[in-house]
Amino acid sequence: LDVELKNSTMVAAGSAAIAATGMLAQQTNVDVISHNIANMNTTGFKRQRAEFQDLLYQQEIPPGAGGDSARAPSGIQIGAGVKTGAVYRIKQQGALQQTGNRYDMAIEGRGYFPVTLPSGDTAYTRDGSFQLSDQGEMVTAQGYPLQPGITIPQDTLQVTISKTGEVQVTTSGNPTPQTVGQLQLATFINDAGLQAQGDNLLIESAASGQASLANPGEPGFGTVQQGFVEGSNVNPVEEITALISAQRAYEMNSRVVKTVDDMLATSSQLR
Repeated sequence: LDVELKNSTMVAAGSAAIAATGMLAQQTNVDVISHNIANMNTTGFKRQRAEFQDLLYQQEIPPGAGGDSARAPSGIQIGAGVKTGAVYRIKQQGALQQTGNRYDMAIEGRGYFPVTLPSGDTAYTRDGSFQLSDQGEMVTAQGYPLQPGITIPQDTLQVTISKTGEVQVTTSGNPTPQTVGQLQLATFINDAGLQAQGDNLLIESAASGQASLANPGEPGFGTVQQGFVEGSNVNPVEEITALISAQRAYEMNSRVVKTVDDMLATSSQLR
């Protein structure tokens, strides 16, 4: 009897550990959903999803075990729980929002704006809320200049940015439109592999592959809409639904832990 109770206790403890992995996984799920909801009004934000994988199995009887005349058709494989396999970024286009700011730009389709960081490295963003520096350079809200750099003359009266990224200005001394720069967009073979840096910036990684640069509107690249920004692609209804589902899954795993605790208490009373 003591041996059987000991085995029962070990099995119950294993069940509690399995349920604990489920609680940890759902906590990660809630963290990801919370991050999405917090950024539902962040310009150019792409929502994320957590992906889960089952853990290694205890092979008590492997499938196909036995002799030629009697092989186990399925065997006995007891799982060890769940883990977070990945948190991936969903690239779905966000809604375009008109701002009236002549330096704001939204990308409609594939691509990222390349910007130069203070370190000299290149970062990439879908946030097209651009402004002018004290030198007339088009920069992000953090002051990082576009790449290639575009400078707007001080006496500019009107700025026009075409869908293909050509930047033209008219000045007080010359009403004829003059081209002062050409925007470029960057695409990656694996956008999900870009590494988030905060401030709406992403950087290249070994998983994303190297950036491919081209003018907006070229095959495989999106176009630019002046006076607009791209809103977040977070759907509040979907996120709340996912949050409720994650909460219920967490509660069910916690109930397993409580049940195991009750089972252990019952076993100790039999001694």
